[in-house]
Amino acid sequence: MTQLIPYIVLAPLAAFAINTFFGSRMKGQLAGWIATFAVFISFIITAGLFIQMMGRAPEERAIHYTMLDWIHVGRVQVNIAYLIDQLSIVFMLVITGVGTLIHLYSIAYMKGDRGFWRFFVYLNLFIVMMLQLVMADNYLWTFLGWEGVGLCSYLLIGFWYDENKNNDAAKKAFVVNRIGDFGFLVAMGAMLYQFGSLNYLDILGSGGNMVDGVRHAGMAMGLAAGAPILTIITLMLFLGCTGKSAQIPLYVWLPDAMAGPTPVSALIHAATMVTSGIFLVARSNILFALSPTTLGVVAAVGAVTAIFAASIGIFQNDIKKVLAYSTVSQLGYMFLALGVGAFTAGVFHVVTHAFFKACLFLGSGAVIHAMHHEQDMQKMGGLKKYLPITFWTFFFATLAIAGIPPFAGFFSKDEILWQAFSRGSVLLWLIGAIAALMTAFYMFRAVFLTFYGKPRFDEHHHTPHEVDWKMWLPLVVLAALSIVGGFLGMPSVFGAGNAIESWLEPIVGQGEHISLAMGTGAENTGLEWAMMAVSVAIALAGILIAVRIYERKRTLAADEAKLGGIYQLVHNKYYVDEIYNAGIVQPIYNISESFLWKIVDVRIIDGIINGFAHIAEIGSGSIRRIQTGIAQNYAVLIVVGLAIVVGWLVMF
Repeated sequence: MTQLIPYIVLAPLAAFAINTFFGSRMKGQLAGWIATFAVFISFIITAGLFIQMMGRAPEERAIHYTMLDWIHVGRVQVNIAYLIDQLSIVFMLVITGVGTLIHLYSIAYMKGDRGFWRFFVYLNLFIVMMLQLVMADNYLWTFLGWEGVGLCSYLLIGFWYDENKNNDAAKKAFVVNRIGDFGFLVAMGAMLYQFGSLNYLDILGSGGNMVDGVRHAGMAMGLAAGAPILTIITLMLFLGCTGKSAQIPLYVWLPDAMAGPTPVSALIHAATMVTSGIFLVARSNILFALSPTTLGVVAAVGAVTAIFAASIGIFQNDIKKVLAYSTVSQLGYMFLALGVGAFTAGVFHVVTHAFFKACLFLGSGAVIHAMHHEQDMQKMGGLKKYLPITFWTFFFATLAIAGIPPFAGFFSKDEILWQAFSRGSVLLWLIGAIAALMTAFYMFRAVFLTFYGKPRFDEHHHTPHEVDWKMWLPLVVLAALSIVGGFLGMPSVFGAGNAIESWLEPIVGQGEHISLAMGTGAENTGLEWAMMAVSVAIALAGILIAVRIYERKRTLAADEAKLGGIYQLVHNKYYVDEIYNAGIVQPIYNISESFLWKIVDVRIIDGIINGFAHIAEIGSGSIRRIQTGIAQNYAVLIVVGLAIVVGWLVMF
């Protein structure tokens, strides 16, 4: 299977090229089927590669595939090459597997749209760039994929470009991500300064793996823990992650990104692109483990983001906005895990989150589709009898994100909370537990407002109906994965081996051991069963509160508004966008207009250029008077000139 590695990227790249040049002339849904089949090919090759890796000894699973020499300047050498190991293959399976389902869903969802073929061009390009990001063997090659998914996000968020709000959301995502990307660039510069290389194997080593028959020792291990250069590198990398993975303070773009078509929300903003930051930290786990200061920052930012975004989701009425803030909150959980040195737990939650959050987004798309593009849950209700498949898949995914056993989210979320508690941070555990309570509450609020109660729409003029098979089949598959996916990471207290932990150990094990050895963690204290019960109780409490308020009392927005200032504060997302607009955006606009444009541009730059032009005009005007066009004048000038020359020669 090794020789097929390039085709994992080339298959969707070929579909991108075909639809780019010929998509506008294709009839029906052919462009969508070509795009979907291409991603499915990538998934089949990836799955075959995964099976091949499983058949090898753990230390022999990593594959280094070099295609071309790219940059070779002095001692710096960067190749176009892929590093397929236990970490990258997990992300590749999620990208291509969930990506195939979302492509299939999109064929029906985007049916009849005038930009149908263009939509699949963008989706395929996104898959190419995301695969590039996780498969690359060096930071620079990863950065190109990093920038590529940012571009595709801009194109897909603003796909319906005839509405200004969509264009504004796309530009917001692009600009905010550029702030984070600046950090990534600074980190690469610091790596070149310190290590003289951007290759993962050179900097990080191969850990427990043998790559090309050699176990590579990373240069980072030669630095003392807490070295200032490591803190700079890791903080700048994390800045990049806060942009791509929507963490405080750069989270504001993701909720607005819901302006794009729903499949975009499922693919980019739930399952793949926003997890790029998790991948980068997990890939660089040794660097972060050697920088306890940065780990503390990562954990703190993740915890605050988790509870902050969860609180905003409580009173949102747009079904996609609820899921958007839920995504920001769940990403906070992942960074909380990474920050306490539990890299496996963070990656595990990426996988389970991809299953249930993609299911939830696609389920919301089915609801929106059935409701003729209505997204306000206050105008829904009673949809359970009209959309049975959508309801049950949405319900199972909601149980998963709420953390109810044996659904997938229970195992991954409980693992994060346990790792935070067992590694000595009761405060982080408490914040995560409160966020879990909020998550269970607002997700079941969404279920009750959407599917239960009396219909809050005109049933006589509008009867919702179940979606096409191309839309409900991905829902069923993702719901099934939301039910069973958690068994990949069953805790050791169940008496079974933790499959994902043993799988990722050669990649993240060294970072986790360093983290523990430096005093950021403690061994299992025997409290895991008790803490697991507490986690379930917290989730059930959130659900019961939602049942009492929204299923029994049928509480709606008018009733919530009676809470007064608290409701307004949370409903308006703590006015963060307004604060950013007043404190950052408008001052920049004002400076740009009153100083940079009117003074620097108009008066200084234009003044200098226009001044030189005016001088040239004056000089040319004086010389122009000599050119009269009268022959007699020219003859007189010639005679006078000759006389002057002769006189000069005679005298001197």
